[in-house]
Amino acid sequence: MKYVYAVIVLAAAGQAQAQAPSAPAASGAAALPAPSATRVYRCGNQYTNAPTEAQARECKLLEPAPLTVVQGVRPPPSQAGARPSVGPASGPVPSLRVDSSEQRARDADARAILEAELRKAQARQSELLREYNNGEPEKLGPETRNYQKYLDRVAHLRASIARNEVDIEGLRRELSRLTASK
Repeated sequence: MKYVYAVIVLAAAGQAQAQAPSAPAASGAAALPAPSATRVYRCGNQYTNAPTEAQARECKLLEPAPLTVVQGVRPPPSQAGARPSVGPASGPVPSLRVDSSEQRARDADARAILEAELRKAQARQSELLREYNNGEPEKLGPETRNYQKYLDRVAHLRASIARNEVDIEGLRRELSRLTASK
């Protein structure tokens, strides 16, 4: 969006310069200078094409970016009856089915991972609840002098507890899905 703003400002500045009462245009419409001929200056986060303003504010002249043209590669002409192949050239299509014993092993691995994650989340929840101490955690060193730090830590603990509860519920939901699919 910043670049669009710069273009609008430059166009407005160019129109203001072109419509200045210095010399009226023959056709009655003010002509803008060509974009490649316009010098653009950067003044911090603002852009201008007025050299006097740029000198007064010690702005830097922006060099125009070089234009790069990349030639495309044309595909070779195709023969009239030939159709391009979409799939592999030869060989059977691999089966997407998995052996039932392999699937059971994968399900068991997934269940073990989910149970381990659930145990970790529950341990973290009990640790957070112990630290939270029913909304009155013990004050740490710098919090005795700065009560706002204490309030910020209490709010952070409360948010962590809520987030962890949502994680635990999600893990339980996933475990129930695995159990239901058997």
